Amino acid sequence: MTVKDTISLHQRILTDIADRILSGEWPPGYRIPFEHELMAQYRCSRMTVSKVLTHLANADMIERRRKAGSFVSRPHSQSAVLEIPDIKAEVSALGLPYSFDLLIRRRRKSSQVDRTTLDLKSPGPVLELVCCHYAGRQPFCFEERMINLAAVPEAAEENFAAQAPGSWLMSHIPWTAAEHRIQATEASAPAADALKLAPGKPCLVIERRTWSADHTVTFVRLTYPGSLHELIARFAPADKHSVGSKTSGNVSPFKPRAAASGTAPEPVQPAPGRRTGRPAAAQRR
Repeated sequence: MTVKDTISLHQRILTDIADRILSGEWPPGYRIPFEHELMAQYRCSRMTVSKVLTHLANADMIERRRKAGSFVSRPHSQSAVLEIPDIKAEVSALGLPYSFDLLIRRRRKSSQVDRTTLDLKSPGPVLELVCCHYAGRQPFCFEERMINLAAVPEAAEENFAAQAPGSWLMSHIPWTAAEHRIQATEASAPAADALKLAPGKPCLVIERRTWSADHTVTFVRLTYPGSLHELIARFAPADKHSVGSKTSGNVSPFKPRAAASGTAPEPVQPAPGRRTGRPAAAQRR
């Protein structure tokens, strides 16, 4: 067996086991086959099997118990509430290959709903995008996105075949502020279909608007299967000088406000996020 064959076989075993865990075929607490059983099934060495199990254990997908075997733990991807996580990095943190499918790409004139969603004052062109992100062969996240083409005109020419919309936006448009809205809710019909979930299955939904200076760049709704994702945040006490201070108007702390001089607002610095058990993802859309 060549080195190339060994590497591809390692990845195939890793993906096979991860798919069974993420799909629910092997639920939490399920004992996966012993090393000698996997060796016989895949006709490989103990070293290859051990490397796969170590990878899965480091990703918190399995728990290895001495003399008892390896058991499925509940896999979670984690992201900080006050960061813009990169979905590809979330999948990579689980030790799985990442891919995505672009399901809808539609340029059109903004509707009243679009203008409300993107906080636009007048009609203009928008780009509607729908994607499904995968961890291995399993659906991981369903993305519904709207881009304000007045703020990002170059997006109209991008086909998003090689790079997911969020990553592409981050590499082209610097963001200065973001607003998150987080819900635990039932999967919508399109999300349930894309994520291969039963209708009404509980999901974690993150809605986010992002600004660059005083322009809304994008609105995105990310739907994750509820059992596979969690949000982590760490907060610091408010500055004692700001306690009891008053602000005028009902303004979100994340939304940019025009400076008195008419210049672009200062970038909002989010509180530090914290990802436990896995490396922090780079800021991405």
